[in-house]
Amino acid sequence: MNSNNDPNYSPLRDVAQSPEATARYLADVQRVLLDIGKNLETLAHETRVHLRDTHVEGDRWYHARLRALPVEKALGSVLKNLNNLTEGLEKSAYKRRAHDEVVVNTAKERKEKELEKQRKKNPQPLQAAPNPPQQGAKSQNLGYGGPTSIYDMGRESA
Repeated sequence: MNSNNDPNYSPLRDVAQSPEATARYLADVQRVLLDIGKNLETLAHETRVHLRDTHVEGDRWYHARLRALPVEKALGSVLKNLNNLTEGLEKSAYKRRAHDEVVVNTAKERKEKELEKQRKKNPQPLQAAPNPPQQGAKSQNLGYGGPTSIYDMGRESA
């Protein structure tokens, strides 16, 4: 029922509902921002060259540079923020996909926990050992589970 006549319709609603569509959209936005970033880098370089070449009569060699620093710093800050923004878009796409994986895994984990809970509430009766050891039988393993005194050794001694 998505139509342009619906006052609550948003074209990004469909994008938000699919992790693949979200990733494509964010990649497109990132591509545009990277293009803008290239232009801003060029602008920053050209501005730096122009401002540092602008000398006023009576300047020492470093005065033009000092006047240019605030402008260079502002453009550098814009570029830094733009790079952080593009990294954030990439991270958002990964987080969106991870969210869907968590949702799918949560349903599976809940089913497994429910089965475990049911199993704990209704434990299966343990089956008896097929041949319980008898008192007079010789033990095959004389390790720590063997006779505990010399009187228990009987004929098994060397």
